[in-house]
Amino acid sequence: MLPYSFYKIVHILGIALTLVALGGMTVHALNGGLKLENAARKLLIAMHGAGVFLILLGGFGLLARIGFAHGSGFPLWLWVKLGLWASFAIVAAIPYRKPNAGRALLVALPTLAAAAAAMAVYKPT
Repeated sequence: MLPYSFYKIVHILGIALTLVALGGMTVHALNGGLKLENAARKLLIAMHGAGVFLILLGGFGLLARIGFAHGSGFPLWLWVKLGLWASFAIVAAIPYRKPNAGRALLVALPTLAAAAAAMAVYKPT
């Protein structure tokens, strides 16, 4: 098994990739750009997909390293984190479908990331 610090770096890399990709898509759409006009579209989609995968890979690796057994019930804080990160996976569809939501997304994305971080740090029950 790989060390705790490795999984933490993988998790944080996934978060960074996901947020950068969503920010890039959101700013492009907010400035009036269309999905097919975005020269970096394929790169951003690849970054988003890889980021979401690394978030899950790192997150479940961290869970294994802190002693969660396979099949054991998840505490509330973990369900909240899973819900928040699922929203990050889904939100990639919003910028080009609702460009007017761009400003709200640019505020909401880091706020949701901070909420997910708070769940991991404080682990409320």
